[in-house]
This record gives sequence, C-alpha cells and structure tokens, in this order.
Amino acid sequence: MKKIQVAIIMGSVSDTEVAKKTCRALKDLKISHEVLVASAHRTPEFLYLKISQFERSGVKVYIAIAGMAAHLGGVIASLTVKPVIAVPIGGKMMGLDSMLSTVQMPPGVPLAVVAIDGGKNAAILSAQILAVADKTIAKRLADLRKKDADKIQRQNKGLKKLV
Repeated sequence: MKKIQVAIIMGSVSDTEVAKKTCRALKDLKISHEVLVASAHRTPEFLYLKISQFERSGVKVYIAIAGMAAHLGGVIASLTVKPVIAVPIGGKMMGLDSMLSTVQMPPGVPLAVVAIDGGKNAAILSAQILAVADKTIAKRLADLRKKDADKIQRQNKGLKKLV
C-alpha cells in the first residue's frame, strides 16, 4: 500500500467540487492523497482520531477545505506540526467569511491560506512543500509550470488571427 503524502479533509460533502480540483492536481503531480469528511464542530472526536492515524502513517501535508466558520484548518493545525493549508469555500459572503475566520490564527499555530475555492493552489503548494525534499516532485512542478506557460503562448497565437 502506497503511503499517503497529503490528507485532504473537507468540512462537509458540499465541499466536494473544490476537493475534486485538489485531487485532480495532486493526481497530475503523482502525489498520493486521501480525502475524507470530518467536521471540526460536528465530529471532533472523529477528526482527532483521523489526524492521529494520519500522523502515525506519515502524512506530510494537510489540506483543510471548509466554508462558513471554517475552523477546520485551525483545529487541524492545533493537532499537528506538519504544514496545514486551508482552502476557504465561497458561500453566503462569497467566501470572505470563510477566509476571515481562517486567517485569524493565534501566534504559534501557523496555517497557510490559499485562494477562496483554491483547491488547485492548495495542491500545488503541497507539492512545493514536498519538493523541498523530493527532486522528482520538483521536476513535475517545473514541467507543470512550463505546460501552463506553453498554453498561454498558444492562446497568444490564436489572438493574432483576430487582428
């Protein structure tokens, strides 16, 4: 069985679309991951149990996807010394409520926060963290950046036909 490098935890099943984008990006980068639903408020015992299991299994990075109060990332950050990346989800206030509650962490409990609904960004930041100690992942990230740049260049060529 392959070791899980990144654990993705959604606050509720309504966060699935963002989690899919996160998983797609991790899969493209060939980074092993697992996804589950655990609420910081409704299932705290289950969350604590899963983080404990992930810690024992060697998970290196956590991604917390949550909306509204968005305390999930902060709770996870309080349970591990590994990097935790929060993805605030758009909702009643277009995600500003989630983002603001996520960035209000006390000193000594850091939590990275990426763009609202930024699942792909969370995956790439996870890969960058892992790439510090893994040259293969670093190469995959460089290839991804080149692929993205090439896509932009192809779009520019298409614009020339408009002129």
